[in-house]
Amino acid sequence: MNAGQGSAGNVIAALASFFIPGLGQLIQGRLLSAAVFFVAAILLWLILMGWIIHIWSIIDAALWKPKS
Repeated sequence: MNAGQGSAGNVIAALASFFIPGLGQLIQGRLLSAAVFFVAAILLWLILMGWIIHIWSIIDAALWKPKS
């Protein structure tokens, strides 16, 4: 199976990250990335800049390509 940009898995991951930053990365099995996005979003939301990490998390989940 060739998963990557535009695959159903990435669309689901991007939608998950839309609701909770890092959730899409967690669904993709990328635990470290998920933790980084989640913690960074929480910290930056405290100074009203979390939307930057939130959008980055969505884009990262949508464009991720698993290594062969």
